[in-house]
Amino acid sequence: MSGIVYIVDEDASFRTEIQRQLEKSGYRVVAYESAERVLEQRPDENEPGCILLDVRMSGLSGPALQSRLLEDGSALPIVFLADHFDVSTIVKAIKAGAEDFLVKSVQSDQLLPAVERALARHWSSLLANREFDTLRSRLATLTPRERQVFVLVVGGKLSKQVAYELGTSVRTIKAHRKKVMEKMRAGSLAELVSFGERLGVSTHDD
Repeated sequence: MSGIVYIVDEDASFRTEIQRQLEKSGYRVVAYESAERVLEQRPDENEPGCILLDVRMSGLSGPALQSRLLEDGSALPIVFLADHFDVSTIVKAIKAGAEDFLVKSVQSDQLLPAVERALARHWSSLLANREFDTLRSRLATLTPRERQVFVLVVGGKLSKQVAYELGTSVRTIKAHRKKVMEKMRAGSLAELVSFGERLGVSTHDD
């Protein structure tokens, strides 16, 4: 998988070496000499990416940058790099959502799979967000009555039950339901119910 790898490390020679390895494997690379620089020039969150982040730096530390990015809603997976394994640091980083933790002497056969996993996770996250946005935009095209029918149908009610609840005929409800299926682009009732679950629609919706 292609993507952007953001390297954050104050050691210029290390940055160069890692960048060379990654670019040789087909990745685009953006290198930062400090955590502060990342906050000044934010990574692109809209395409697959991950951050290779040094734990200890003279300014803002790796874990401190991780906290700042999380506070700002960043979804970029972070792979921490350190001179040696520090169990307490590893535990804190992983609990805070870090993708992986590697020692700086790591070989490419360990580094590249870690990067690939991180990029794949971010890609999955991007896809899920885009699909959710698409569903939300489709939901917005429903009329108030179609929205009511949608909510009741995905809540498990039959057409005759929906008709009774809304005070209209079964034939009318079936017509609304057909329009809902078309507008939501659902190929089946099961898919429509799945859309409803993903959108958080319930029979308690207004």
